[in-house]
Amino acid sequence: MSLDNHTRSRSGEVTGPAPRLARPVPGQGWHAGGMADHIYSISEIVGSSAEGIDDAIKGAVARASKTLHNLDWFEVTGIRGRIEDDELCHFQVTLKVGFRLDERPA
Repeated sequence: MSLDNHTRSRSGEVTGPAPRLARPVPGQGWHAGGMADHIYSISEIVGSSAEGIDDAIKGAVARASKTLHNLDWFEVTGIRGRIEDDELCHFQVTLKVGFRLDERPA
């Protein structure tokens, strides 16, 4: 049995499978069931906040939703912070946002 995808405690003991990140299932979005197949486009955006990572993500998604429609998912691809006077003072989060392309009317 390979333990490559298992987490380990500080003492090195195998503690169980590594957590899996949720991702949309092709043709089903985030939900299992009878959703039609969709084609997605992906945009990369960067949110920033002096409050924290969560606020940076929420701000980025809120702003993207004003320009893009049919937003279905996001993936955090990077996190950075700025330090001033020996204190963390600003957060930047890079996201990929996925949105469904419009269907042409029949």
